[in-house]
Amino acid sequence: MAKVLKVAELGNAVLRSPTSPIENIHSPVVQRLIDNLIYTANKTNGVGIAAPQVFESVQLFIVASRPNLRYLNAPVMAPTPMINPQIVAFSDEQVQGWEGCLSVPGIRGLVMRSREIEVLYCDRYGKQHQKVFTDFVARIIQHEYDHIHGKLFLDRVESTLDLMSDAEYHAQIVCG
Repeated sequence: MAKVLKVAELGNAVLRSPTSPIENIHSPVVQRLIDNLIYTANKTNGVGIAAPQVFESVQLFIVASRPNLRYLNAPVMAPTPMINPQIVAFSDEQVQGWEGCLSVPGIRGLVMRSREIEVLYCDRYGKQHQKVFTDFVARIIQHEYDHIHGKLFLDRVESTLDLMSDAEYHAQIVCG
C-alpha cells in the first residue's frame, strides 16, 4: 500500500546532492518508491515530485499534472514516472512562469524556462521513451529535472523581486 513520504525542505543537503542513475528499474524498492512518489504528489497537491525530495538520491521523478489547490489551471495528465531522464533538446523560445515547490513551502518564484523540450527517459517497466513536451508540463519536467541535479527553482529566479508568498500569489495572480 502506497504511503505519503516525508518531504525534504530547503536547507537539507539531500536537495543539493548529486543523484545516481537507477540500475534495476524492476526492483521492488524502485517500484515501491514510484508508487509512494505518485501518492505523495497526489496527497500534497504537487504536480511533480523528485526522488531527492523524499531523501532518495536517484534519478527519478514523477510528472502528475492536474488541477488542484496549488495549481488551479494545470492540465490533466496521467502520473508519469521518468527514470534516468535526459533533456535532449530545449526550444529557443523561453517563457516566464510562477513556480512553487513542495521542498520550498510557502514561496513562489517567477522562473524563465524553455517553452518546449524533448526528453529521453525510461518508464517504470523499463521501456525507453523520447517525447516532446510543451508549456506547463515542460515547466514541471524542467523543475523536477533540476531536482535530480541538485538545483531548486530559487536558483533560477533572477531577482528577489520575483518572489512572493503563496498567500500573495493566490491573492494577486490567481484571484487577480
